[in-house]
Amino acid sequence: MDGRLTRQTSFTAARAANAAKPLRQVGVIKIPNGENSEFDHAAFDPKTRRVFIAHTARNCIEVIDHDAQQHIATLPDFPGVAGAVADEGEILSTNRGGATITWLDAETYKLKAVFPSGPRPNGAAIVKRMGVGVAACIGDGHQSPTLQIINLKNGTQREINLPGRPRWCVTDATAERLFLCIREPSMILVARLPDLTDITYWNLPSRGAHGLDIDHSRGRLYAACDEGALVEIDSGSGEVTNLWPIAGPPDVTFFNPATGLVHVAIGDPGLIETIDPRTGSSSRTMTGAGAHTTAIVMPDRLYVISPRHGGVLVLADE
Repeated sequence: MDGRLTRQTSFTAARAANAAKPLRQVGVIKIPNGENSEFDHAAFDPKTRRVFIAHTARNCIEVIDHDAQQHIATLPDFPGVAGAVADEGEILSTNRGGATITWLDAETYKLKAVFPSGPRPNGAAIVKRMGVGVAACIGDGHQSPTLQIINLKNGTQREINLPGRPRWCVTDATAERLFLCIREPSMILVARLPDLTDITYWNLPSRGAHGLDIDHSRGRLYAACDEGALVEIDSGSGEVTNLWPIAGPPDVTFFNPATGLVHVAIGDPGLIETIDPRTGSSSRTMTGAGAHTTAIVMPDRLYVISPRHGGVLVLADE
């Protein structure tokens, strides 16, 4: 903890001297029945240029046309949907209420398959070229947390037990390795794809590993932790290379390679904490209470799913 506090202190002067500017609001996209509702993870699919949003309270996925800046579809029958991920026109969702994983086409919305999962599937990834999907399941009183990999073509599955509750996950640039946040003990699990082999654990200096993203070009992971810190980790060695304080318990975390900025959504009080890892400068953009999930649309847009706004608050990441 002493080292963590030293790193925090070392960046106080940098933030004060070179504070990043708050993000600029450029619009609001309304979602049907979205006001004061509950949402979870969302994803942008570059192939269709659509944003797919987990509308947990309504058991559906909402679809936004990014270019038209409007809501275009509500896809039903995703019980307790916890998140959506995208890769080249394909979507994978985790459905906590049904203990299922859904695979669908981003263009036609055609359902490709529904796979059984462990209790309360949460974090997910999809790698189209490998034909695999990944789901990290929280478990329940009868079953421990698990990490599952699914062959999307034939439905076969492999799973491993996890040492604690899983949060979000990402892959490296070649999709050869998976990185998964574990809440407690706070760590990042690393596994080789597609077989979930060569498993290692990297302990973090802040409790409650939660949101996660990766800078492929610099080989850096960014893990936002419930204790109130954003931790930077070398994705090759697992070495902690930096740590910055944030305003509160985080959720969704995105790195934008176009701007080099990391954006952390914090639902209480409702803000986006933006950190420039090159300088340590930071800024805060107020959003709304309960706005804890986002989707990034490169190069310059951050979609904040905001119950107070009844949909998507669109911010410019410039």
